[in-house]
Amino acid sequence: MKNDFAPEDELLFLALGGSGEIGMNVNLYGCQGKWLMVDLGMTFSGTEYPGVDLVFADLDFIEERVDDLLGIVLTHAHEDHIGAVPYFAGELGVPLYATPFTADLVARKLEEAGLLGKVELNIIEDDSGALDIGPFSITYIPLAHSIAEGNALLIDTPHGRIFHTGDWKLDEEPIIGEPTTEEELRAIGDEGVLALVCDSTNVFNPNPSGSEGAVHRALMEEVARHSGKRVVVTTFASNVARLQTLGEVARETGRQIVVAGRSLDRIIEVAQDNGYLEDFPTPVDFDTAMGLPRGEVLILATGGQGEPRAALARMAENNHPIELTAGDVVLFSSRQIPGNEIPIGRIQNQLAARGITMVTDRQAFIHVSGHPGRPELEALYEWLKPEVLVPVHGEMRHMAEQARVGKAAGIPAQVVQKNGDIVRLAPGKPGKLAEVRAGRLVLDGDIIAPANGEAITMRRRIAAEGVMVVVLVRGSAPIIEAIGLPLDEDMPDFLEEAATDVLNAISRLKGKDARDPAAVHEAARLAARRAAQRWSGKRPQVRVVMPGAVD
Repeated sequence: MKNDFAPEDELLFLALGGSGEIGMNVNLYGCQGKWLMVDLGMTFSGTEYPGVDLVFADLDFIEERVDDLLGIVLTHAHEDHIGAVPYFAGELGVPLYATPFTADLVARKLEEAGLLGKVELNIIEDDSGALDIGPFSITYIPLAHSIAEGNALLIDTPHGRIFHTGDWKLDEEPIIGEPTTEEELRAIGDEGVLALVCDSTNVFNPNPSGSEGAVHRALMEEVARHSGKRVVVTTFASNVARLQTLGEVARETGRQIVVAGRSLDRIIEVAQDNGYLEDFPTPVDFDTAMGLPRGEVLILATGGQGEPRAALARMAENNHPIELTAGDVVLFSSRQIPGNEIPIGRIQNQLAARGITMVTDRQAFIHVSGHPGRPELEALYEWLKPEVLVPVHGEMRHMAEQARVGKAAGIPAQVVQKNGDIVRLAPGKPGKLAEVRAGRLVLDGDIIAPANGEAITMRRRIAAEGVMVVVLVRGSAPIIEAIGLPLDEDMPDFLEEAATDVLNAISRLKGKDARDPAAVHEAARLAARRAAQRWSGKRPQVRVVMPGAVD
């Protein structure tokens, strides 16, 4: 029921997404009967959801309590933190809060969804002070990350203060933005932090994540080393600091910038509208670029994660206005996201077969993570001195490891939770209070549907086993079609035998079963499936069509 988990005189935390997985971050804080949402993200589909591109957290818990939801505060503009906004903000009907760069990208998403002006979007300047939303007083705390305006949230409540990190790292040379200093973070810790809700993504890295400034120098050296060659750099479009670096690299190495990819065009436009990339070189078009000497072009391209329709994939296939030939160079200035190894490898193999040189972050220091390694986590623990550590934004192994690191660093309490766990942070001993349903939804075509629903389940089965259609018409032989069975030349013989098996199965029905359409249907289905298994080893999905009555 709606009021079963209404927060009373207590402070609660509940992740609906992002705990037990990397991506799809949706976090809730509950206090004095009200809820506050931090981030509303999505993730990209894998092979487990055939035909699906986007995956969302199931918001059923908070949708049932939407009258008690005060607003959605967005930490930064990565898709795993804002990507679900255009799909759910209208239904939730609560105000959104974001800093200017993030708000601009969110506004464009809302406009595409026909929601601009229908959803309240509040732009929060970095120096605007505390934002009061019900029992929550929120201050944005700038931290370095691989996007402009990455922020933590300092959330003051009647029960104590929460430091919600969002995605972050430590970087003395961030290129873009001015992160909060060690001294400022120590001051926050000196005033008291009840709970640190912290990014776990990079906890297994024993080293600091590294600086954008160091990447700047390495990219400058790498591009200069390939003088006389056409150079492509693929990076995450949202990494405004990296784009700033590449603009400077192009200028200092005497190259013209070419931008290949709509997401790069959009980020550059939004960044410039918000005071970033002001001295970014004016890009030249594809035709101009192809007319320039090879050593005078630097191409920024999307597709470093192997996306099949992105610019780099099309270049690898020699199906793009920017043509690459033997001797040209592709720099992968991005990390390989787990799960993308196969599509990335496919593109790299295509490039290698054409004699194109590739350089990755394993060969040169041309990328750094936007998430904290262990030394950075330990530094933040020391500065903030939290009473409770709640690891988020990671698979279970990441979160459990961060809990161990926090315990070793002297944090008194650690709570390892997963999506759906309601955690009481205060008063009393922190820990799991209850568990609610937290599932996944998918964008299937134009419909948002359960990830474990009948459509997706059936699609998986068909993909694995194939499908057969059996048409029963009274007085005629069964008509059978089979799709996805590995029979090839044997298919005609199989279909003939399967039809015979179906007829025999129906003829064996006696009495009322012979007149029962359901019994006829099931006998035909089982006979067809057994024939398929006998011939191919597969157990296809079988659909029996019975037009009219079958006596």
